[in-house]
Amino acid sequence: MKVAIGCDHIVTEIKDHMVEYLKEEGYDVIDVGTYDKVRTHYPIYGRKVGAAVASGEADLGVTICGTGVGITNSVNKVKGIRAALVRDVGTAVYARKHLNANVIGMGGRISGVGLIENIVDAFLEAKYEPTPESEALVAKIDSIPMNDEANTNEHIFDEYNKKWDEGFYHD
Repeated sequence: MKVAIGCDHIVTEIKDHMVEYLKEEGYDVIDVGTYDKVRTHYPIYGRKVGAAVASGEADLGVTICGTGVGITNSVNKVKGIRAALVRDVGTAVYARKHLNANVIGMGGRISGVGLIENIVDAFLEAKYEPTPESEALVAKIDSIPMNDEANTNEHIFDEYNKKWDEGFYHD
């Protein structure tokens, strides 16, 4: 399995550790940077991880910044990415098994290296378990357009809300 990994300058040493850790575990690793402590911006590296996963160059992705919030938001801007900000093993497994997340984001200043290793292990080992309900939910997530109309259309979910009100959904 190929895993893309990226970070900002705040957590470079954690990303470097994870690159070596993943290689030792037998994964092919695509390290998109950053590679030093020179101030940079997490959107660059979130996008690089997302592009590698969305294009099929990598199977899954791992992103790390100080809190994980910024880089996870950035990677989610790449079409085809379903990234989850995780702080524990259970959330990582849920995101992969039930939401078909293909990237996880973590905070290197929030979570210790040992926990990050455990989270990444669990995420990479978990397999998506499609059910009619999860497939429908993933399809809804993927159908959200990423354009100006989606940002301004207050009625974008009217169809789903109507079905919810009518008792159509049982999730």
